[in-house]
Amino acid sequence: GSELKLATGDGKSITFKKTLRESPTLGAKQPEGAIVLFDGTDTSHWTGGRVDEKTKLLNTDGKDINTKQKFNNYSVHLEFMLPYRPDARGQGRGNSGFYQVLMYEVQVLDSFGLDGKDNECGGLYRIAEPKVNMCLPPMVWQTYDIEFTPAAFGDDGKKTKNARATVYHNGVKIHDDIEFPKE
Repeated sequence: GSELKLATGDGKSITFKKTLRESPTLGAKQPEGAIVLFDGTDTSHWTGGRVDEKTKLLNTDGKDINTKQKFNNYSVHLEFMLPYRPDARGQGRGNSGFYQVLMYEVQVLDSFGLDGKDNECGGLYRIAEPKVNMCLPPMVWQTYDIEFTPAAFGDDGKKTKNARATVYHNGVKIHDDIEFPKE
């Protein structure tokens, strides 16, 4: 059930109610002109991956999948679910990543209740820890909403500006216009 009632020993009881958390951007309607890369029916916008016939989810089978179309300056909405692996530790808990322009990884990992390091869910891998760990428990839908601006280069090919991103995890801003230091 959704409640747990415990007797206190003095004839009274305490009731604990289960809290169900859900991202406020889960199932968000796409803005006009948006490109829907996966609608639960096919992988026509992807190289790699497959549609699981039973769940209709995009499955990586542990391998990289990439969009066929290349994007540079964008806003993206991603919905994902982490597996339940209670016996696993660290990177064994559903380790994956959501790469921006194939270079900058926003970590995807069951980090529910952990510290929120750069190698945990929401972390910009090896670059920055999220401001707060917003990871929900495994087997619950979660969201990333990311605004990404690529690096800029001058006519001479030299970098004039680093890439930048703002990242929302389950509706909470966890990275605010952070600069990626490498190219």
